[in-house]
Amino acid sequence: MTPLLQVEGLSKRYGAHIGCADVDFTLWPGEVMGIVGESGSGKSTLLNCLAGHLAPDTGRVILDTRAHGPRDTLTMSEPERRWLARTDWAFVHQNPRDGLRMGVSAGGNVGERLMAVGARHYGDIRAQAADWLTRVEIDTARMDDRPSTFSGGMQQRVQIARNLVTGPRLVFMDEPTGGLDVSVQARLLDLLRGLVRRLGLSVVIVTHDLSVVRLLADRLMVMKDGHVVEEGLTDQVLDDPQHGYTQLLVSSVLHV
Repeated sequence: MTPLLQVEGLSKRYGAHIGCADVDFTLWPGEVMGIVGESGSGKSTLLNCLAGHLAPDTGRVILDTRAHGPRDTLTMSEPERRWLARTDWAFVHQNPRDGLRMGVSAGGNVGERLMAVGARHYGDIRAQAADWLTRVEIDTARMDDRPSTFSGGMQQRVQIARNLVTGPRLVFMDEPTGGLDVSVQARLLDLLRGLVRRLGLSVVIVTHDLSVVRLLADRLMVMKDGHVVEEGLTDQVLDDPQHGYTQLLVSSVLHV
């Protein structure tokens, strides 16, 4: 089996501050990788470098693309990366307002992503948008309503539908349940877990919530001061942490 994503020596600095340093990992098709750490640990910097939102200083990010096989996304042209962001990968923001057009209907938000990859038949686009809104448990009677009229949890569901409608192989998630009420978080996590398993998605998820990675992630990386200090199977890392920092995280001594 060919790895879906290979990350080699990825580093990013902000002047004297280390964002992330010499990060290496491999992600396999259908695998979920969780990244945890306290605020400022480097997990969001790493995620944004992987997704092409930030340019790292050094390293390689090799993606097994559908069209051309393994490619270093960091050496691609900007148009190539934009195309990948519509097709092979997707990015779910913590704040759904960052991933949606609030002045466009829920169905229109999903349909726009289909149009970005070449769909033109209005009936087909609307049917696929309705299907995906149903999959994320949004009543199709509301598909013509704007996300600005939805609750935060419903907005996040629309953002997920918008991201998944084009069948990406890799999904980046940045605190997807952050800022939501506990009961809303639980329902959204159930939805995400079901979608990941049914669709065979590969996911890289950043979160401060260890219960989220325990539920969703197959493997876990723990970051501190820009460095990966521990990595392994999620249950092993959480149930028997080896690094002192991870032990503090698990015991909730640190505020993450």
